Amino acid sequence: MLRFLEELWLLTGRSLKVTLREPWAVIPNIGISLFFLFVYNAGLSGIGQLPAFGGVPYLAFILPVALVSGSVGGAGAAGQALIRDLESRYFTKLRLTPVSRTALVMAPMLSGMIQLVAQTVLILLVALALGLKLPGGLLAAVGVVVLAAGWGLGFAGYAVGTALRSRSGRTAQAATFIFFPLLFLSDTFVPLTLIKAGWMRVAAHVNPTTYVFDAMRSLLAHGLVAAPLLRGLAAIVALAVVTLGFAVYTAQRTLRDA
Repeated sequence: MLRFLEELWLLTGRSLKVTLREPWAVIPNIGISLFFLFVYNAGLSGIGQLPAFGGVPYLAFILPVALVSGSVGGAGAAGQALIRDLESRYFTKLRLTPVSRTALVMAPMLSGMIQLVAQTVLILLVALALGLKLPGGLLAAVGVVVLAAGWGLGFAGYAVGTALRSRSGRTAQAATFIFFPLLFLSDTFVPLTLIKAGWMRVAAHVNPTTYVFDAMRSLLAHGLVAAPLLRGLAAIVALAVVTLGFAVYTAQRTLRDA
């Protein structure tokens, strides 16, 4: 176990260093997240006065959209990092060493999660500068960061597993577009009570993104409230179990010839 943790530590550090050498690979993802925050808050903030919002400021309502979209972008970066190693044959060199296959797969995901934590903190600071209030204080902010990181880790498992199966950067990047239906078939811009299409309300109820949004919004607007927080955590754990299992299983099957 200690050996595995040491391997994971070294490989994650190496992934972070590679990312820091190419900051332009990260900046567009941050830009997209800030785009969501600025544009939708500026254009739709007035509807936050509707009774259906329950007095929740629209900035607190829309901020999770920026955070979750950023977490999925970070997940895609994890898959791209693995593809670069496969295409450069660096992975072949690693496979000649007695390094755990699981560590090889987990390292880019953990690296992406660390980057995501920094990105989430940055976006939260921008939101505070825009006037966001945190009734729950620092603990609520930490909870939002944890939720974003967990959701990103779950999607990173999906991106890395897809990258291992396809060994194609384009395919791995395209695979993350599954997020957009999940994003928009949810209570992304308005509460569920304001969504009139019956089929869309059903889709939102079965969409795990809805519960992640609700957990973040509850933390931002009310502080620690058990019910929405537990539902959000359950959605994240369910996604992570499936996608990380998929990534590790794919690694065991495909990395023999890497």
